[in-house]
Amino acid sequence: MRRDSGFTLLEVLVALVVLGFVVAALSQGLRFGLRATERQERAAAERGDLDAVDRLLRRLVTQMDPGSSRTPAAVIGDPAALVFTTDLGAAVSALATAEADARLAVEGGRLVLRWRPALHVSRFGPPPPPQQTTLLEGIERIEFAYWGAAGNGPPAWRTEWRERALPLLVRIRLVFPAGAARHWPDIVTGPARPRPPT
Repeated sequence: MRRDSGFTLLEVLVALVVLGFVVAALSQGLRFGLRATERQERAAAERGDLDAVDRLLRRLVTQMDPGSSRTPAAVIGDPAALVFTTDLGAAVSALATAEADARLAVEGGRLVLRWRPALHVSRFGPPPPPQQTTLLEGIERIEFAYWGAAGNGPPAWRTEWRERALPLLVRIRLVFPAGAARHWPDIVTGPARPRPPT
């Protein structure tokens, strides 16, 4: 007896159906993998921006000018803005000095740093116009708090700072719009520059 070699029509149809299921499963897996990769890249980019802003904000606060015995520290702080003198470092290498009068606030959903060379180190003539740098976008508001003693009272967290000395700590809270995927813990740091000897 001779056997015919080959597949029956039914076997070919079953093989095609199984192959279709395998291809569908692979395409779903590939689509899921691509979506996960895109989501991870977006989160890494957002996190990278926040990391850089975190480091910059910490540096600005730690480099606050403590003033001297003749000129007290110039810090004006309220819950939504902080005005102070600081060392901007390499960010302003074109200037003769990195000492700058700065203001941090949220304007139109953007965290903005405005600065100009500090008045006590600028050359003769009118002060240069302030420079503005957007540090981060998509911010609802910023909240500042200041730890230190006011007058003869004990140290405590305050929503405003108008003392002649620097606060011991500054807490910075970045508040993102409701439903935003970004969240960031409070930044708490303090001025670290020593006061020059008298």
